[in-house]
Amino acid sequence: MMQEPTLTLTEQLITLHSITPRDAGCQAILAERLNALGFVVEPMPHGDVENFWARRGSTGPVLCFAGHTDVVPTGPHEHWHTPPFEPVQRDGFLYGRGAADMKASLAAFVVAIEQFLAEHPDHRGSIALLITSDEEGTAVDGTARVVETLAARGENIDYCIIGEPTSSQRFGDTIKNGRRGSLSGVLTIYGIQGHVAYPHLARNPVHQAAPALAELAATVWDEGNAYFPPTTWQISNVHAGTGAGNVIPGEMTVQFNFRYSTASTAESLKARMAEILERHGLDHHIAWTLSGRPFLTQPGELSSALQQAIAAEAGVQAELSTSGGTSDGRFIAAICPQVVEFGPINATIHQLNERVAIDDLPRLSAVYRRTLEQLLG
Repeated sequence: MMQEPTLTLTEQLITLHSITPRDAGCQAILAERLNALGFVVEPMPHGDVENFWARRGSTGPVLCFAGHTDVVPTGPHEHWHTPPFEPVQRDGFLYGRGAADMKASLAAFVVAIEQFLAEHPDHRGSIALLITSDEEGTAVDGTARVVETLAARGENIDYCIIGEPTSSQRFGDTIKNGRRGSLSGVLTIYGIQGHVAYPHLARNPVHQAAPALAELAATVWDEGNAYFPPTTWQISNVHAGTGAGNVIPGEMTVQFNFRYSTASTAESLKARMAEILERHGLDHHIAWTLSGRPFLTQPGELSSALQQAIAAEAGVQAELSTSGGTSDGRFIAAICPQVVEFGPINATIHQLNERVAIDDLPRLSAVYRRTLEQLLG
């Protein structure tokens, strides 16, 4: 008896040691299957990162499946129940690094497209895939580079489904229709170093910064909106001093991060923070890093089609959510008005003994296939 095709391909991908930013041959397997379906597969490597853009069709609308072949490091192999790159079926689950994040979704993309094309060889519009090996790492030479290339030649996407593991308690319960932005910085406050016994000859940056940091922590940056919680500001690291107990430090560094909604902008948050620091009279400098702007897809054709497909296959009414960290959707949104994320249960992603329910694999393919049928059939 033949094994279910999504399970077979997922197992094949798990065996490849694609720790970020390595692809380890995953994309070659996907490209071979896509070539056989009439896709034009265009490699777009950048630096040490493997990417490809594949498309079947030359007209609109364009429905794109996006995802990543790279996985996070495994941690100590001896702490896994079974070797992380040897897919193992046990108690209704498939175990292995990347099982849920996101090799199951990659396999489901391909199987869904194969099944769709068998019934709709002359479908309308175009089907595309945007695949990278740089999502779990720095995310500099991956999806962002492909989007730049597509934008430069005027190639846009109408609908995009990213295969991130979004389901929470039950398969199909959550679709991500947006993500918060991430704005980080390193704040340096300058003082004057000196002896603790002669504070009048020094200026302690820790003492000076404390009231300002307290105000920053207590500030209400915005109230959020119907889709996003309020923006948050968090300190992640503080450092000052020479290591000696009798020296007033000459400077203090504070690492911080804004996770912000569409109710604010990176520019407005920078300006408000600068105003607070200046009002407290601090001699300071901030080195800013904008990891990604927030994106939001309003309920529309794509989310509706996906919700209907999930209801048909899983008997669940999927909720739209913007919770969690960042994703490559922040890049794709620049050339695509409707970007959503949907995939398997995320309870074990990045953990030891990562797993996905075996019964969810054919359902995942079926959800993607039904969405294709509704939008391009």
